[in-house]
Amino acid sequence: MEFGYDVLALLAAVAFVAGCVDAIAGGGGLITVPALLLVGFDPATAVATNKLQGTFGSGSATLAFARAGRIEWRRSLPLAASGALASVVGAFAVQRLPNDVLLTVVPVLLVAAALYFGLSPKMSDQAARRRVTPLVFGLLFVPFVGFYDGFFGPGAGSFYMAGSVALLGLGVVAATAQTKLLNFASNAASLAFFIASGAVVWAVGLAMGVFAWMGAQVGSRLAMRHGARLIQPALVVMCILVALRMASDPKNPLHAFVVGLF
Repeated sequence: MEFGYDVLALLAAVAFVAGCVDAIAGGGGLITVPALLLVGFDPATAVATNKLQGTFGSGSATLAFARAGRIEWRRSLPLAASGALASVVGAFAVQRLPNDVLLTVVPVLLVAAALYFGLSPKMSDQAARRRVTPLVFGLLFVPFVGFYDGFFGPGAGSFYMAGSVALLGLGVVAATAQTKLLNFASNAASLAFFIASGAVVWAVGLAMGVFAWMGAQVGSRLAMRHGARLIQPALVVMCILVALRMASDPKNPLHAFVVGLF
């Protein structure tokens, strides 16, 4: 599969924007996966190549938060390992299982997350009451999101973020920092599986990855500087957009319902 420099430049610009958005609120795959499909990628190759550029972006954001001392490594590393293992299972399943269930359930969950962030009291950068222990969070919640990230991906960062705030009681910036590490781990693990299966288009993925890295640096700094004032509305918007994008797919059982609304 070969592309001209104009197409590569367009995809690189898309990746920069997606990297910035993803570092703030997740959902960057909403931008990059459709772009890859529009230039002629088949769905499986688009998902695999998107994992390469997404790993660059989430790795860049993780590095930025780590340098700023925002990541609690003792708590986050076991969670990252849990998400990574589950994402490999998800990447294996995407090539073998029908995805009607996920296509139906995930948009509903994303809308629920948007409602949670939109209707909850003003979010704070301070920690709140914890509802579950990190062990329960890592054994039950993180594997679900990690599996989804390996299976498809867009919106996974928003799910990690929602759980970190609502279940672990983390402040918004601390939750965002943890989310970047978890997202990087699940991206990298599923990417390894896709590389082994030969599904990644390296020239495109690497070109996008460089610009996703730069975009994530910008987004991470914005998130750390503006905290909850920026992250809360961005999360609501991205959750709704990802949900609508997924539900509007003609293959999605919710497609007729969404078309009827508009």
